[in-house]
Amino acid sequence: MSLTRSKSLIAVPAIGLMALALAACGKAGSSGTDAPDDVAGAGCAPVAGTSLVVLEDDKKLQNADNIIAAVNADAASESLLAAVNKVAASLDTQKLVGLNKAVDVDRKTPAQAAEEFATTAGLATGLSGGSGDITVGHGNFSESNTIAELYKIALEASGFTVKLQDVGNRELYEPALEKGDIQVMPEYAATLAEFLNGKTNGKDAAPVASSDLAATVTALQGLAEKNGLVVGEASPAADVNVYAVTKEFADQHQVKTLSDFAAKCSGKASILGGPPECPERAFCQPGLKDTYGIEFGQFSSLDVGPLTQAALKAGEITVGTTLSTDGGLAAG
Repeated sequence: MSLTRSKSLIAVPAIGLMALALAACGKAGSSGTDAPDDVAGAGCAPVAGTSLVVLEDDKKLQNADNIIAAVNADAASESLLAAVNKVAASLDTQKLVGLNKAVDVDRKTPAQAAEEFATTAGLATGLSGGSGDITVGHGNFSESNTIAELYKIALEASGFTVKLQDVGNRELYEPALEKGDIQVMPEYAATLAEFLNGKTNGKDAAPVASSDLAATVTALQGLAEKNGLVVGEASPAADVNVYAVTKEFADQHQVKTLSDFAAKCSGKASILGGPPECPERAFCQPGLKDTYGIEFGQFSSLDVGPLTQAALKAGEITVGTTLSTDGGLAAG
């Protein structure tokens, strides 16, 4: 699962953003993670640049956190599921990057971005059979809000009367979804599967989510049924942790995958940037070491958004942790 779902990508003037990034990086080793004596390899120093590329997770470290609709079981009519599934099918990861860029970088409202996308994708066509009131919840971050707006467009085209509601974090909204206080919620397959797994089977339950999307969704469907929920079809769009470098770095070192980076750049000169929890999270720094054998000389405590991306472009860090759907990854 991703390091955060409450991402808030705030547009900051470039000079201010760089100042924040540099302050967060501090001097070498200021994060308290200087290279241990046993770190092998020379590593690769940062290379400043103007654009970012994502290194392919070729060994599948990350779980399948694809967009998926969670629906109250009593509300899960054929027409409702057809509407949310049409939204799912219309998206892929790059299209969701574009939607997030429209909101977080270009400063459009989620409703504006969703309406423009829906027109191009034809979301309001070929749907019918719905009636009655539906409340669509969304989290307090823009991606969730924008997907909820897409659900609204498709559901209204089906004949439902729809309102949107900001419902906060999963611990609050999942019980409301079960009770039917809200009927639809944009979710993430692996994250919801593990949340329901812990709720149903205890906090020490063996994980059910993995990089295998089909297996993750199958596990999620069973857990959802036990909790009064139904899930829609998983979208090709996935919001997961990714590791970015500058295009200039990728070209210089000829790296396209995390395995490439491990072979060429594991070692003391390499600096990882990311959110403060990265050194302790299995899908971040420990996962990079365990799955790929990548070690770093330093870690800089930043975020999974603009600070990390600014530090990459400034040549302050070698590789940065971000999210696969972050609007800052959009080309141009």
